[in-house]
Amino acid sequence: MSSTSMRTHSCGELRPEHAGTTVSLAGWVATRREHGEKLAFVDLRDHTGVTQCVVDNSVDVRPEFVVRVTGTVAARPAENVNDKLPTGGIELQDCVVEILNAAEPPPFPISERADTVAENTRLQYRYLDIRRERMQRNLRIRSAVNSAIRRAMEDQGFVEVETPMLVPSTPEGAREFIVPSRQQPGSFYALPQSPQLFKQLLMVAGIDRYYQIARCLRDEDLRADRQYEFMQLDAEMSFASQDDVHAAIGAAVLAAAQAVGQDPGDIVKITWHEAMNRFGIDKPDLRFGMELQELTDVFASTEFKAFAGAVCIKGINASGKADEYGRNKLDQMTDKAKKMGAKGLVWLKVAADGSFESPVAKFLSADETAALTARLDAKPGDLLLIVADQWTTACEVLGTLRNDIGRPPVHQGPYRYLWVVDFPLFVGVDEASGRPKPGHHPFTQPHPDDVHLLETDPLQVRSQAYDLVLNGWELGSGSIRIHQPDLQARIFGLLGISQEEADRRFGFFLNPFKYGAPPHGGFAFGIDRLVAILAGEENIREVIAFPKTQSGQDPMTNAPTPVDAKQLDELGIRVLPPKA
Repeated sequence: MSSTSMRTHSCGELRPEHAGTTVSLAGWVATRREHGEKLAFVDLRDHTGVTQCVVDNSVDVRPEFVVRVTGTVAARPAENVNDKLPTGGIELQDCVVEILNAAEPPPFPISERADTVAENTRLQYRYLDIRRERMQRNLRIRSAVNSAIRRAMEDQGFVEVETPMLVPSTPEGAREFIVPSRQQPGSFYALPQSPQLFKQLLMVAGIDRYYQIARCLRDEDLRADRQYEFMQLDAEMSFASQDDVHAAIGAAVLAAAQAVGQDPGDIVKITWHEAMNRFGIDKPDLRFGMELQELTDVFASTEFKAFAGAVCIKGINASGKADEYGRNKLDQMTDKAKKMGAKGLVWLKVAADGSFESPVAKFLSADETAALTARLDAKPGDLLLIVADQWTTACEVLGTLRNDIGRPPVHQGPYRYLWVVDFPLFVGVDEASGRPKPGHHPFTQPHPDDVHLLETDPLQVRSQAYDLVLNGWELGSGSIRIHQPDLQARIFGLLGISQEEADRRFGFFLNPFKYGAPPHGGFAFGIDRLVAILAGEENIREVIAFPKTQSGQDPMTNAPTPVDAKQLDELGIRVLPPKA
């Protein structure tokens, strides 16, 4: 539906079959080229594309003028067809041009590639930057993804409910943005890091299936995949298992991918332990191999001191990479392994005759060499990397090196989704208190088969928490929640949170559970990250209309800005001078 009172068609829809039709187009002048003494070619652009218009040379228009052009569609001669444009088979002739608005020369050509313009300049003039074809495409992909997600959730019976933007502060999580209350001096709201508590209360309230494309805010350092403000699909279900949540979210992800013409395929599911054991990371990238291999048994009787008595020995085969990694790069990898806590890194290059080239090759027996070659499927030109340490350290170090060596850019296909399940409920012990540290928020339901271990062996307790991963990028996470007050009290007790402290910190959330909370679980995933990957962008700023810079500033509006002293006085706030 491109027609309005000012135009009959858009600039990207005319084709040879429209020849002979009188049409009106409206848009921006992209380029103007002289064509002899009497005529000029004007390329007219809108969000759909470009149409070439043949105008009188006396028409005084320049790039970015806003004009309306009325003329007759004519098919171009075969030798003049522009195959690079969808409208390249036609042009508009006998044109009458109406200037709707003149324009100053833009600070950069709109046709210029974005990577040739400084990002600060692009963000300062974002309203011009968005005129670019790629930004138009990205924002329309985002719109299509949001629409597809909403349809998918509503088709499954989910109800969209908005939750508050002014919420109580919960400083235990990420750093918050706080908002002073004028009517309660000295008191503050926080902007929500997520609707977590409210969506669970909606389950207590009987909503049954809630969803929201929610705006969340966290005062964290920015990077390519993080902004102060971010959008997420937030969902919660009553009387649901992990599989139920996965099916519902999977349907939304499938719909989002299909909305931009992609087939995500099946979403596979692996446990956290399997992910760590095979890939060395809890958000594995399945697009390439180089999986970790167990070598502890290979060196069970070794006399090589670095391996003797090791709890865990693992290795990877960087196939065909031997020549790419000289001694300098190998030393850098070894230093990185040590900084991650490993005692060291053993490397071996496979020579043309199948022998190993390495300072440690002489310490390996013939049987160990043969077994290692077989286990890692080593061939000439391969680079083998081995870590002997604790299981966690060996996995994490090799997982990092695996990604460094083999991982392609996240937006390059194919798109491989997976669920990672059964995360540990606790992730170590706090040295000061001796108490277990939660791996997720303290309302995460333990795995039913492990509840009996809570007090006796808490580090072995699995949680009912899960992550959705795409090409090694964590899209989001969720869990089945604790709905039983007695189990919640046990978890708080393990964490050293007394009943009084729990009432003070979480009372408004926990008290409603006394009135009959259903079993429930949920999930949230980042819209910005998903859209960036589907659009083929490495930086989420490319799929957000008005993002902040890496330093958290908006060059267009100059936010953040100082506030008038009168406003600060009304709020009872005094600004201290910066620390020296």
